[in-house]
Amino acid sequence: MQQLMTGRILLVTGGTQGLGLAVAEAAVREGAVGVAIVGRNAEKAERAAERLRELAAAESSDLAAAGVLPIVADMAVPGEAERAVAETIERFGRVDSLVNAAGATSRGTLLDTTRELLGEHLAVNLVAPFMTMQAAVADMKRRGEPGTIVNIISMSMHGGQPYLAPYTASKAGLAGLTRNAAFAHRFDRIRINGLNIGWTATPGEAVTQQTFHDAEEDWAAKAAAAQPMGKIGQPDEIADAVVFLLSDRSGVVTGSLIDWDQNVPGAYDQ
Repeated sequence: MQQLMTGRILLVTGGTQGLGLAVAEAAVREGAVGVAIVGRNAEKAERAAERLRELAAAESSDLAAAGVLPIVADMAVPGEAERAVAETIERFGRVDSLVNAAGATSRGTLLDTTRELLGEHLAVNLVAPFMTMQAAVADMKRRGEPGTIVNIISMSMHGGQPYLAPYTASKAGLAGLTRNAAFAHRFDRIRINGLNIGWTATPGEAVTQQTFHDAEEDWAAKAAAAQPMGKIGQPDEIADAVVFLLSDRSGVVTGSLIDWDQNVPGAYDQ
């Protein structure tokens, strides 16, 4: 990659850890001049922001210390998604690119999922991206400038495991929204794409495995050994794909839902 984000202002929800932080780091390396990262924990947000500032200094990036904006917000709370976009615009004057990486991943089947649990997944995985996209696209249209959005979806949008009923429902909804918004705003030169990511090695996934599946400390190594490529998804690799889609190097591509995984839906060994 060669400075694919030069001059860009980027907002990343779920940007204080895991994949979201990896995307922010990749954007810094690729020349972004302003990065806003959103997370629920103030201490974690500031640590992530400092990490990005240090990276910018090490990379001799155009991103100054003031070019990193940590935003403390809970995407499950009405109004917080819109506030994140508003704070980004207030600080930097605009939003050029948006990545929706925040996600609820708790478990539930069709029979044991409560209305409250379903509501949590829909709020974080569908409603919040809807509102951040609405606010960001409004800013892009107001300025008459092109923009790019990448939604982090999931391979589970194809169906998922039985214990991912609310998650699958919300991510399938986000997939449909991605294509709808991409079609609606293609003549505004706003490109909107989605990545259906598979099993990924993040701190959040470690917590999920230990909380819901009684996983042992070496769960990631065992999971990797069982995969075709001998590893599970790596945040930095996915982040590179996200930055490519955000950049001009991805050309005219919009409305695409890319399966970023090593397993092929609909294919069978026998």
